[in-house]
Amino acid sequence: MEPQEAFRELGRLPLGELPLGQVLSRVAELAKATIPGADEVSVTLMDKDKARTVAFTGGLAVHLDERQYAKGFGPCMDAAQGGQTITIPDTSTEAGYPDFAAVAHRAGVRSSLSVGMPTPQRTVGGLNIYSTSLDAFDTEAVALGQAFAEYAAVALLNAALIDSKDGLARQLEQAMATRAVIEQAKGVLMGRLGCSPEEAFAHLSRRSQNANRKLHVVAAELVAEAQKD
Repeated sequence: MEPQEAFRELGRLPLGELPLGQVLSRVAELAKATIPGADEVSVTLMDKDKARTVAFTGGLAVHLDERQYAKGFGPCMDAAQGGQTITIPDTSTEAGYPDFAAVAHRAGVRSSLSVGMPTPQRTVGGLNIYSTSLDAFDTEAVALGQAFAEYAAVALLNAALIDSKDGLARQLEQAMATRAVIEQAKGVLMGRLGCSPEEAFAHLSRRSQNANRKLHVVAAELVAEAQKD
C-alpha cells in the first residue's frame, strides 16, 4: 500500500466513535501493509510500570513482545519507555539486546524496528515492527514507522480525553514521569561520559540489562546518585 493511501484511511477513522483497540489494530495492519520489510507489527501500551500488547498483526509479534515484558527490557520496552527509535539490523550479531536477539533469531526474525509513541513531553507506548529479512529497515522505513507511531499516540490521547474512567489519563501521567526520569539520567551520563544522547541511552539500557532491572528504575537511581554528588 502507498503511504498516502494508508494515512488517508487513518485520517478518515472517526476516533471519537471507535474503540481504541480497533483504531490501534488498524494502525498496525496499515503499518504492516505500508512499511517496506514489515512482516509483523504490534503496539505496546505502557500501563503504569507494566507494558502490554494492545494490537498486533500476528502471533509472532505477541510472542516477541511478551518475551521482552517478562524480562523487563528489550528494544520494544526501551522504545516505549524512553521515546527512542531503535533499529536492530541483524539479530544474529546484535550485542545490545542479546536475549531478545537470540529469541527473535530462533523465531526467524532477522531485523526489527521499535519506535516510541510520542506526545508532548511524554511517551505512551511503542510501535514494534519485525522482519524476516536482514537489515530490512532503511531511512524511509524508519520515517514511516515514526509517522505511524505518532498517529497511534494521537489516537491514544484522544481516547484518554474522551473517557478517563479506564485509567488512561493516569497512565499518561505515569508515562510522562517515567520519560522525564529517563531523560534526566541521559543528561547525567552525557555530562559524565561526554557522549551523545543516543550513546547515553545505549549505556543506560546496558546498565538496565546487566542489573536485570527495569530501565526507569535504573534511571531513577542514577539521577538520585547524581543529586547526592
